[in-house]
Amino acid sequence: MTARVPAAGNVAAGTSPEPATAEVDNALSPLLSGFAGSMFMAIGSLGVGWLAPVSELRRLPLFIWMRTEAVGVALSIVLLAVGGMLLVRAWLRLGQRVRVWGAGARRATLQAVALWGLPMMFSVPLFSRDVYAYIGQGRLMVEGFNPYENGISALSNYFQLGADKMWTEAPVPYGQLFLWIEQLVVWSTNVQPEASIMLFRVAALVGVVLCIVYVPKLAELHGVNPHRALWLTAANPLFLTNFIASVHNDALMIGLALAGLYYCATRRVVFGLVLVTLSISVKPITIVFLPFIGLLWAGKNAGWPRKFVFWGLTAGISLGILYAMSLVNGFGFGWVNGLSAPGSIWIWYAPVGLLGLVVASIFNAFGLDGWGLAKWVYDAGKLLAVGIVAWQIFRGDHDRLMRRLTLGFAAVVLLAPMIQSWYVVWLIPLFAVTGIRDDWQVKALYFIVSFFMVYAISDQLEVFPYLQTEDLGLPLALARNAAAIIALMFALYLIFLDPKTKQLFSKPDEPVTTRPVI
Repeated sequence: MTARVPAAGNVAAGTSPEPATAEVDNALSPLLSGFAGSMFMAIGSLGVGWLAPVSELRRLPLFIWMRTEAVGVALSIVLLAVGGMLLVRAWLRLGQRVRVWGAGARRATLQAVALWGLPMMFSVPLFSRDVYAYIGQGRLMVEGFNPYENGISALSNYFQLGADKMWTEAPVPYGQLFLWIEQLVVWSTNVQPEASIMLFRVAALVGVVLCIVYVPKLAELHGVNPHRALWLTAANPLFLTNFIASVHNDALMIGLALAGLYYCATRRVVFGLVLVTLSISVKPITIVFLPFIGLLWAGKNAGWPRKFVFWGLTAGISLGILYAMSLVNGFGFGWVNGLSAPGSIWIWYAPVGLLGLVVASIFNAFGLDGWGLAKWVYDAGKLLAVGIVAWQIFRGDHDRLMRRLTLGFAAVVLLAPMIQSWYVVWLIPLFAVTGIRDDWQVKALYFIVSFFMVYAISDQLEVFPYLQTEDLGLPLALARNAAAIIALMFALYLIFLDPKTKQLFSKPDEPVTTRPVI
């Protein structure tokens, strides 16, 4: 492997700094400002976070004022927007305060995760209401329905659960393990929404802990500084908001996958493969990892016959475990049908989604079936992603195998017509452990985090319908625009005006000397 050349303030793992040099220069300031930002978001969530219609919290005076009075909603929007971007600034400033990426930086990063994540544990769900779909799907299981054949609309009073209407008829795209988690949560709480949310957050927290444990371990295997990789991943505002505030099951999925990859890379392949299979049984997208695990298992100098043998072993063990789980719950591989649901949705900032929109608009203008042609664009994006994954499987150096996996997985995400912020969070730890250089690569990450935080803050707000009348002046569109403007202005301040953070987004005066092994 190529040796790593450490840059100033980026000493490689195992190198001891001078005793007189503090590893982190006053971490308390960004830690406290990030905690304040997280608290602002938690308070703002009381007014514009997602509550189930049946939630008893709607009857509390504080919630009534923050959700049904224009002043309360406006205050919630301001707190949410300022808090989210304050968290971005705190993350950037914490990285700037690190002089040497050693044990002190790891300690400061873990303190940040704890301080910034704690208020989110008690917030009303933000930026997504998928957790209410989890509750509905768990209730399907408890009441004896097959969630792969029945949408939430099969339940009586399903609209009281608070799930997005897209889930009313959609098949469940989750694997067997997460179905059991949903069933256990709903059964143990008797469908009480707030208690269910807390238990789902505990499950997400398991995924967060797995990421905290295995991101540094995987980074060390690649000669990448583990403490910097941990800061890029676990203290990242997108990571914390999507996995804790939004309560996405993706936390458990990626945590299990990273743990499995570590054991596969350290010659405990069967155990690692079991963990990756459990990840697949949460969300099946990590099935993309299996061919690369087969290559790891086959070894560096394996010929094609040996590679095919170990691909067969890998697929056989993983699919065998999934089949056994399907026999236990009796639902088979019904989640395969659910995988088609996300692919039919597009969004404007996804490259393929934008291209489909342009094609549809042009052909619709000439009276043709523009959206029919847009679907061809979406399918072409999927085919291109499959081609890139295949290329990464069959071509490339064995030493770059984890990076090849990362690039293939990134193609699956980035060439889809719909890209959600939590999809991006799947990729951050994989890129972090295989090397994000201190040049355009880390700057791209800063811009991506800033963009998705601005978008998330303005995308999904629950504004009480009563307030959307014109006489009260707070329709949903106005609320979202206000949140977007506040967050965008804060982001522009960070990029162009803030004397501390603007240098992170500008071209460095000195050449970058960090060359991580990938």
